[in-house]
Amino acid sequence: MRVLITRPREDAERIALKLQAMGHEPLVVPLLETRFRDGDEIALDGVQAILATSANGVRAFARRSARRDLPLFAVGPQTAQAARAAGFATVRDAKGDAHALGAAAARWVSPGAGVLLHVKGSDGPSVLAAALARKGFAADSVALYDMEAVAEPPRALRDVFAGGVDAALFFSPRSAAIFKDCAAGLATAATNAICISQATAAALAPLVFRETRIAAEPNQQALLSLL
Repeated sequence: MRVLITRPREDAERIALKLQAMGHEPLVVPLLETRFRDGDEIALDGVQAILATSANGVRAFARRSARRDLPLFAVGPQTAQAARAAGFATVRDAKGDAHALGAAAARWVSPGAGVLLHVKGSDGPSVLAAALARKGFAADSVALYDMEAVAEPPRALRDVFAGGVDAALFFSPRSAAIFKDCAAGLATAATNAICISQATAAALAPLVFRETRIAAEPNQQALLSLL
């Protein structure tokens, strides 16, 4: 099966290896690229744990701080894996979305033990710190990277669709919306859209696909199981 991967290149290449092991032919066409923000060392006085809703959040934090002794609470398995790879000694996995991470963090720590710091992208979910604050926690967030649309993706998409695309993976509403904007003239009606969430599928409208499948859980493993 020829499978289009639209994630930023670093993540897309990891997924490509998984797809090859599954017997598929990966087609890597990143629609977004990660721009890490430079800056001073992140102030961590009074912080009891780091919250991460993406692997890029972990990578961005690791560029701006040498601290690995604080617990890191991850939204899902890919983010948890990135945290372990970065050297965090204590990593816990909420196995869900930002709402699941907020609920899990409230169980794992107590409000009086310090601040919960959400490391995120500039377009990442902003509700996590507010939800924890409503539960009595001191919570804050810091944007450490930006996700930007790549320059001129339409030509690369036309090239891969010219050879046929059996399935396309969509990991976010943002990448789905960019794909929609670039999809004029593409033969999407012969392609299955594999989406990580209902919001991601909605961002593809009104494009026509052979079938639109939505992951049972918002993580990579559930997404790939739909192929």
